[in-house]
Amino acid sequence: MNRIALLIAFCAVFFVGGAEVRLDRTGAAPQVSIDGRPFLILGGELGNSSASCDADIEAIFPRLARMNLNTVLVPAYWELTEPVEGQYDFSLTDKVIDEARRNGLKVVFLWFGAWKNSMSCYAPEWFKADTKRFPRARTAAGRPLEIASAFSPAVLEADGRAFSAWLKHVDEVDRDNTVLMIQIENEIGMLEDARDHSALADAEYAKGVPAELMKHLAKNKKSLHPSLLAKWKDAGMKKAGAWADVFGDDRYTDEYFMAWNYARYVEALARMARAITTRPLYVNAALNSRGRRPGEYPSAGPLAHLKDIWHAAAPTVDFLSPDIYDSGFPAWVSQYALPDNALFIPEVKREDRNGAQAYYVFGHHDALGISPFSIENGSDAPSAPMVAAYATLREAMPLIAAHQGRNTMDAVMLTAEEPERVLVYGDTRITLSHYFTLPWDARATSGEPWPDKAAIIIRLAPDEYVIVGSGVVAKFEHVSEGGAPVGKLGEDGFLNDGAERAAAAGYNAAQRVGLARVEEVAVGANGELTRVRTFNGDETHQGRHVRISVDDNKIVRVKTYNYR
Repeated sequence: MNRIALLIAFCAVFFVGGAEVRLDRTGAAPQVSIDGRPFLILGGELGNSSASCDADIEAIFPRLARMNLNTVLVPAYWELTEPVEGQYDFSLTDKVIDEARRNGLKVVFLWFGAWKNSMSCYAPEWFKADTKRFPRARTAAGRPLEIASAFSPAVLEADGRAFSAWLKHVDEVDRDNTVLMIQIENEIGMLEDARDHSALADAEYAKGVPAELMKHLAKNKKSLHPSLLAKWKDAGMKKAGAWADVFGDDRYTDEYFMAWNYARYVEALARMARAITTRPLYVNAALNSRGRRPGEYPSAGPLAHLKDIWHAAAPTVDFLSPDIYDSGFPAWVSQYALPDNALFIPEVKREDRNGAQAYYVFGHHDALGISPFSIENGSDAPSAPMVAAYATLREAMPLIAAHQGRNTMDAVMLTAEEPERVLVYGDTRITLSHYFTLPWDARATSGEPWPDKAAIIIRLAPDEYVIVGSGVVAKFEHVSEGGAPVGKLGEDGFLNDGAERAAAAGYNAAQRVGLARVEEVAVGANGELTRVRTFNGDETHQGRHVRISVDDNKIVRVKTYNYR
């Protein structure tokens, strides 16, 4: 090799080694960045056992690429990583990274260590069997649980040793930043009881509320979760004392105690990780839904109502994330999309609406990413709703990333129950309606459920917009106009009863907004727009609106003008 070739090789190695993945908080919104470039995660999480052998990994990953994912969430199993204490096997981790590279995917690893869905089921056999060395959590009645005690130094030492060895290996073999993020444990929480009543736990409980937690609560009083603030106030806003004295004597206070101690455990692992890697670190929560009480759901995990305790106890963790399987998706995500918490959804129920959910969280909440669960069992047909939406989002990502956090972008979810949303930009009002509100699609009145749809709206200039989405009708009006008429539309798109024409007789708006130009566009790697085709006539209903059918996913640029 000549001197020039040697220099090129050295520079290439230096550049790759110097690149890094991190959570970039310097811009308008937090973003995962790879060597300074934002990366939005169009993900999918594998089923729990789907990465436990080479054959499954080889079969699944090409399918994920066909589904238009850019990232796969994959378990890293402690039991398979350290089958014999002190002896490590990283072959499955290497296989995941190699297959991801081969298929153009990034990886988020999920450390299934001491806990997975509360239980210690992924700990190695040598750990599980030695309950004297690695004690279990206990109920108030003294019954041991299949849950390692978070209060045992030996549990933390064993879990942390394996986690650190595994992560060091990842950092050594992943020189091209295939691995994006690390999830620490999985859905931590207590079940059957709100807190651990083992001897170790009781001794810690007797020490009272840690001074660090009280200092954090006092400092952040204005932004505390309402339920935490209310419990503190009801108990007299004490600045120190026993847990029951500061927050009241009930199972919710027991949950606070466990949340602090689970989070302190995770913080210890996070500090180990931060000494090795810049990759973002997060924890995920099984939600407290359906009216259940602490202990009936995995209590004390990184739940929205415990976010202040988790932030205080685990500051090295970059964000807390929800796993969403219940109805009410917009309400759940709003609890985690906060000024002190970036939104990433590592698990959501896999269904046709996942594409609409992705549009919504990227456009409305500046999300880092979204990931349907058991993704390998979904369809990889190009026409499948999520696959088609992901294809459009992958193309639009440079534009979306550039507008996150800048108040120039929003998104709407449109359903049969809530088929219309209104956005206002300056003096322009945009009414966004579900495609089935139009009168000419028979599926709208067939009795079949309306599919959930969504669209992102980006304002490029006072009179220029980009719409990215599916199943949406956009009507542009001047704010001085009375708004879209209410009632059943006839075939021509006007109200059947002529009320719109009657209202127009007394029309008194300062201006009206018309469609100057409507184009389907392609988005380049740097966010540049190129015209694909122009829509007019029937495709804009003679200038009345912009629409994307429920069967399509499109990127449309709209230029408006005002007239009197």
